[in-house]
Amino acid sequence: MPPFPAYLRTLLLCAAAGGALQAAGVPLGWMIGALLASGWLAARRAAAVPRLARPGGLVVLGLGLGQTFTAPVLGAVAGALPAILAGGLVSILAGVAVAPLYRRIARSDARTAFFAAIPGGIMTMAVLAGRAGASVPAVTLAQSLRMGLVVLVYPPLIALAAGGAADAAFTAALPPVAPGGLLLLLAGGAVVALVGERVGIANAAMLAPCLLAMALSAGGVLPSAVPRWMVDAAQVAMGMSLGERFGREGLGGGPRRQALAAIASAGVLVLLLVVSGLVLGRLVDLPQVAVVLGLAPGGMPEMAVTAKALDLAVPLVLGFHLVRTILCNVLVSPLWLLVKVILTRENSR
Repeated sequence: MPPFPAYLRTLLLCAAAGGALQAAGVPLGWMIGALLASGWLAARRAAAVPRLARPGGLVVLGLGLGQTFTAPVLGAVAGALPAILAGGLVSILAGVAVAPLYRRIARSDARTAFFAAIPGGIMTMAVLAGRAGASVPAVTLAQSLRMGLVVLVYPPLIALAAGGAADAAFTAALPPVAPGGLLLLLAGGAVVALVGERVGIANAAMLAPCLLAMALSAGGVLPSAVPRWMVDAAQVAMGMSLGERFGREGLGGGPRRQALAAIASAGVLVLLLVVSGLVLGRLVDLPQVAVVLGLAPGGMPEMAVTAKALDLAVPLVLGFHLVRTILCNVLVSPLWLLVKVILTRENSR
């Protein structure tokens, strides 16, 4: 275990970097600043991030996101479910489309390229890759690099495109902050997160508290709103954790060809999904910028907090990423078996 001064140094540097970027008007400045500072320290083997930083931040973020699902908002998200399902399928198929590019550059096997290219989240794809016999380190590297790049690139681009506009159908009126109610809400979030982890729910630290807050908000019994400063602190915690992993695995780990393949395939994937988001948003008459963020090949917590920071249809964006996570858990492994059969037939000709 690192000494306490190492933890304090990491926290102070990450908070200072995040605060500086936030003061400079950088979208998602708290998270991006913490990510860059923690990544810089990790590349020098000097980062010390508490193990509870990310799960603690995810509990707060889950409650903060779930509180936006009032009954009218929940109805609007349910009405958009066909588009959300289509977006999840498009994201997976776009990953399949860029897998050959990753394979060519990295000179990897088709199995590893498949799981490295699909935007299903670091942990989800690492687990699925391991079950399929793919290279877990290569998949983790690719997913980590893409995650870091998306977190750095998407917020400023989305902020420019959004123009500060919010969509009324996905905007909720929240109750005031009540200290007693807030403590009760945080305690409940921690409990359901632990229970969710025990029963094996994917990303339980965020998802279980989010579902709790959604139920309370939709039922009109939310005891308190989650204050903005807590969400900002959660951004710092998440940025610290992501930066440590990004600096350790993404910048310094793995063969150079794998890193290059991950960056190149991520760039093409981003272009495909930005175009797909614009087209889908136009076809289904949903806010296009929110749909683009919903299809972004980043993690659910990071993209949801981006939407919250920009006040951009948070429930809709969260719905896209939640459904994609579910679809990846259900469809990616069978899809690989189908791709494997096709590749085998082509090679036998």
